[in-house]
Amino acid sequence: MPPTTAYALTMLAAGIGIPILAALNSSLGSRLGSPVAAATILFSVALAATLIVLALKGAPALAAVIAAPKHLFLAGLLVAFYILSITFIAPKFGIGNAVFFVLLGQLISAALIDHFGLFGARISPLSLSRAVGIALMAGGVFLTQQA
Repeated sequence: MPPTTAYALTMLAAGIGIPILAALNSSLGSRLGSPVAAATILFSVALAATLIVLALKGAPALAAVIAAPKHLFLAGLLVAFYILSITFIAPKFGIGNAVFFVLLGQLISAALIDHFGLFGARISPLSLSRAVGIALMAGGVFLTQQA
């Protein structure tokens, strides 16, 4: 299998997992009566899983953490914001509606990051055809929520 196919399938699986994660964690938050407790449990399980992978793969990169630019750690706050917001809002707004706006935000920010090469990303200018494709994707996601 070509690497790009493997990458695409892996990211497809990650995309499939996002609404499942939202449904599971919002349900846990409702059962516990605390979305914050559900998010804490989610992060604890995620930490345990990543520690296992880190132990299996080796941890030489951890020494470079000290020298890494501190703004790169903002990613941890962004994932916490996502998990907390989806856990709070999805039970009230619906998984589909919540994920629709997450996807819309992802389309917009991904296009900007690629266009400007932000955060060290490979530059991929926003051409007219790419903008139309993103708009069609957003429109398609919107149409799926109009039932």
